[in-house]
Amino acid sequence: MHTSSICVTSHHDPRQGVVQPLSTSSSYYYVDEGPQPYPRYFNTPNQVAVADRIARLEQAESGLVFSSGMAAISTTLFALLKPGDHVVMLKALYGGTHDFVVNQFNQWGVEYDFASTTVEDILSKCRPDTKLIYVESPTNPCLEVLDLDSLATTARQRKLLTICDNTFASPINQRPLTFGLDLVVHSGTKYLGGHSDLSCGAVIGSQVLIDQVTRAARRFGGNLGASDCHLLDRSLKTLDVRVTRQNENAGRIAAFLEAQPQVKQVHYPGLASHPNHALAARQMSGCGGMLSFELQPDLSAVRFLQQLQLAVPAMSLGGVDTTLCIPARTSHAAMPADERAACGVSDQLLRVSAGLEHEQDLIADFDQALHACARPLAAAAS
Repeated sequence: MHTSSICVTSHHDPRQGVVQPLSTSSSYYYVDEGPQPYPRYFNTPNQVAVADRIARLEQAESGLVFSSGMAAISTTLFALLKPGDHVVMLKALYGGTHDFVVNQFNQWGVEYDFASTTVEDILSKCRPDTKLIYVESPTNPCLEVLDLDSLATTARQRKLLTICDNTFASPINQRPLTFGLDLVVHSGTKYLGGHSDLSCGAVIGSQVLIDQVTRAARRFGGNLGASDCHLLDRSLKTLDVRVTRQNENAGRIAAFLEAQPQVKQVHYPGLASHPNHALAARQMSGCGGMLSFELQPDLSAVRFLQQLQLAVPAMSLGGVDTTLCIPARTSHAAMPADERAACGVSDQLLRVSAGLEHEQDLIADFDQALHACARPLAAAAS
């Protein structure tokens, strides 16, 4: 079935209505042996229905939905690792994931190393006790792209588990499991939810691995409530059309920004100037709705945000509204300044989540904000 059809079509009985019925009960009738539906067991009707739809979008056997992306990530890692294991992570990780690794792994006796966004460097960090490799592609916020096919091939040869955070791409633009990776995680708060009105996460993969994660998930209790499952199921119906439009808007904004003298650099894999452009074209069906750009050193990212009239300065991403943030002050604020700089996260870097507004209106807004930002303060005030 085509992706757009999977987004719309669920497996429940259509005689109950075209929308999955909302079941808010936390207690279910129990008469015989077998799985008992219970929210913390991740097996209520709404939890199962929405997890199944995401799994089909990622072309996987099974999945779980959580109360946040970090709940999905932390539970998955704790489920698969034990004291004494070693993990290789990308340096260019979402700030929340980086913070979790550096502050929790040591307490739990798990060792780790960070690597750059090349398969060669990742493999050079592997040791005899390495258990898994954790990556993002494209990365947050500088949109580096990793060769997933090559990573999966070499990791399988070494019998290493692989996990990919597919939040930025979404299953519309990329399906890491089809390249041979073992698990995919999402902050569903972003593109899967898509309307900036719920917090959720997901992990998707083989039934064997999802069963293992489920056992830990029931202990940690990061389940998603029925009402949020219902909202997420609603959002997935429009995922394909939303992301397709966001891809288009992001590409046009990136091309505009690249031509502006106030902009030092634009990070977007859809641009021919991007170092991973050819890889992205081969690996992704669309280059995504995310981009970032760095202002010239003498310009203020805060002032740029203050000049915007249509796009919204806001945290998070993937919604229908175009939003911008300064990663050094938001998603990567917990990361030490020197480590941020090593990942390309400067104080002048702005991350853009393209929404569904008309592209010409967005470009006009960015244009006037750039000019206002470049004017001396006295001239701008007059």
